[in-house]
Amino acid sequence: MRKTLKIAKAELYTLFYSPIAWFILIIFAFQTGMVFMELMQSTLKNQLTGMPQVALSANLYGGQFGLLIKIQEYLHLYLPLLTMGLMSREYSSGSIKLLFSSPVNPRQIILGKFIAMMGYGLLLTLIILAYVLVGAFTIENYDITPVLIGVLGIYLLICAYAAIGLFMSSLTSYQVVAALGTLVVLSALAYMNKVWQDMEFVREITYWLSLSGRSLEFAKGLICSEDVLYFVIVTGMFLGFSVLRVRSFQTFDTKAGAWGRYALVAAVAMTLGYVTSRPMIMAYYDGTRTKYNTLTPNSQEVVAKLEGGLTITTYVNLLDREYVHGIPSNVKADMERLRHYIRFKPETKMKYVYYYDKPSNNPWVDNKFKGMSLEEQAKEVADLRDLNFKLFMPPAELKKTIDLTDEGNTFVRVVERENGQKAFLRIYEDFEKFPSESEITAALKRMVMKLPRIGFLQGHGEPTIKGDRIRDYSMFSDAKTFRYALTNQGCDVESLDISGDQGIPEDMDIVVISDMDNALSPAEEQKIEAYIAKGGNLMVALKPGSKVMNDFIARFGIGVMPGRLVQPKQDVLANVVLSRATAEGAALNSFFQSINDRRFFIGMENAASLIPLADKGFVLKPILRTDSVKLYSSPDTLQTWNELETRDFVNDSVRCNPAIGEQIAWHTTAMGATRDVAGKQQRVFVLSDAGTVSNGGLNPVTRRWPTSNFSIIPGIFNWLSDGKIPVDVTRPFPTDNTLEATKDGLKRLKMVFTVVIPVGMLLAAAVILIRRKRR
Repeated sequence: MRKTLKIAKAELYTLFYSPIAWFILIIFAFQTGMVFMELMQSTLKNQLTGMPQVALSANLYGGQFGLLIKIQEYLHLYLPLLTMGLMSREYSSGSIKLLFSSPVNPRQIILGKFIAMMGYGLLLTLIILAYVLVGAFTIENYDITPVLIGVLGIYLLICAYAAIGLFMSSLTSYQVVAALGTLVVLSALAYMNKVWQDMEFVREITYWLSLSGRSLEFAKGLICSEDVLYFVIVTGMFLGFSVLRVRSFQTFDTKAGAWGRYALVAAVAMTLGYVTSRPMIMAYYDGTRTKYNTLTPNSQEVVAKLEGGLTITTYVNLLDREYVHGIPSNVKADMERLRHYIRFKPETKMKYVYYYDKPSNNPWVDNKFKGMSLEEQAKEVADLRDLNFKLFMPPAELKKTIDLTDEGNTFVRVVERENGQKAFLRIYEDFEKFPSESEITAALKRMVMKLPRIGFLQGHGEPTIKGDRIRDYSMFSDAKTFRYALTNQGCDVESLDISGDQGIPEDMDIVVISDMDNALSPAEEQKIEAYIAKGGNLMVALKPGSKVMNDFIARFGIGVMPGRLVQPKQDVLANVVLSRATAEGAALNSFFQSINDRRFFIGMENAASLIPLADKGFVLKPILRTDSVKLYSSPDTLQTWNELETRDFVNDSVRCNPAIGEQIAWHTTAMGATRDVAGKQQRVFVLSDAGTVSNGGLNPVTRRWPTSNFSIIPGIFNWLSDGKIPVDVTRPFPTDNTLEATKDGLKRLKMVFTVVIPVGMLLAAAVILIRRKRR
């Protein structure tokens, strides 16, 4: 070991007696300093203008444009220049003969030079740690642990690059060739996750071998044993190649023998890589304060209840618009979407089934291949996409095992337990597309416990859960392509008809009564009263001015002020009212709280003001209320009053008229009523505008005023179901949201990182190199 360290020391002296090491150090310091300070100044500028800043530790260092991510983008350009002379210089100068004649072996030579590179890598890491230290003094409640994990990932990446560069340097006496060769190998390793992905076993190896994105998990604050061992194994493999290469100069061996040894080292590395990438033996450490990279406790609890085996089968339709996500070349990338769940249930099996059938979401196929049969269309698409048509089974064969007609023959996963229970995971029509933790856990939760049964009252002119009219509720209740629909959040949703001999089922957990045109018959009234008397929970949504609905909610001690709420805003109709969760509403669950945390509003086009009436035994709490606040992106102040005169909000302007009782104030737009019945709390949610969650009302036209109407859907039903659905997967809100710095302070700091430190290094390099030249 002493000889190895001497070689390392000599190599470091050689590095810093040449301009290349200093040049890389100076450029690295300047470039990283510029990137970091631009991030800091941009964040401070946004903060001073009033834009909300969240999780600064993650965003400044490990976010999409964070410092550690940016470093990974250009780090591969530096290391080849540094490593190109490690062995090439020995060959070209003839000093390799002196090494061979000295009492050192090839292993000591290679390890010594690699340790020298590890030492140089520590210098680069120290520069990064200087920026980490800045965060400790400028970010309130700094979350330093994930940032340090990200720095560890950068260092491991440097070591891997160094080992690859050392091997390429050992192959040639030309330094430029070694540098270019290193770039080629790094590019090839980054591309390996695209190679031979059509072959099931081979793709396990090539996907593991890929260097692309290996440090991204570190940057997010997650340490995975697979990633750590990847760097160790790949680094060891290339060091092994280097030792074999140097040893070949000292011993005579046949080409077959030499290649055999290289193959043996590679085979051992590939085997170790395959074994260490098995979910059963992986270990994780999430260093983030909010455990951002880990399933929430509620999800972990659900997964823990899934006893026995679990199989997730992905059905991929060749003619489907979303087929590309599951084709063989993308299977490994697709599996990553469920990695957090497989972490807690590693015995889960993943299967892919390929077929073709008429999809519900891709009219392009019929337009492109008019007049062709389904099989002919499938063959044309397979040929067009360079896919093997024999891989895809015909519809009749698929239907022997499962019929996906109700799913529209679209990309879908079926989660199945050993006991035969099944649940669907779908793709949704939004930017995110794939199910998030909330939807996945909801599907799994359906398998381990009884989830709420929700009935939507019908027969009195109410919105329906199957219709596609603007006022209907099909989007938020039963739409399979809408992720926030109750059916995708684990609920059983159905229409409820209580006419004639039909009543409310005993196991009905929640009844929704919305926007009735006609009053209940005496018999129906009696059935509803019986349901309420036994403590049943309800959601009630009103239509302003409806005597039927006003009379209905009076039994809970809730009334409605005459008129309609207005809230004048620039370029937005005055009758569009913006509300937020009250303190009482935010305390109900995290869904209501998140509306305020994200600075969003609930937009209502026909809202009325809810008021308490005579005491009916219920405790009333305001849940949503209009705000009189300013938003950072608008000069407007939200002022709300109950308009009694104006009816045409398109052509007429509105003015508050105190003389007739109109008064600017806060108004309650949603109210909760509770009481204790038979040992449990009965809950009633009253919404003053039934259109708020209708098909047309989920996206109100509010221009620059950000709304999130779909957020109240999980909030309402989470409260009414006593937290059973939707699954609460919210995390503690980050506390590192403030940058404690000034513009002048950052300017001085930028001068230090981009001028003082690089110039100081330049002067140190000049002194050392000049003194060496004089000697």
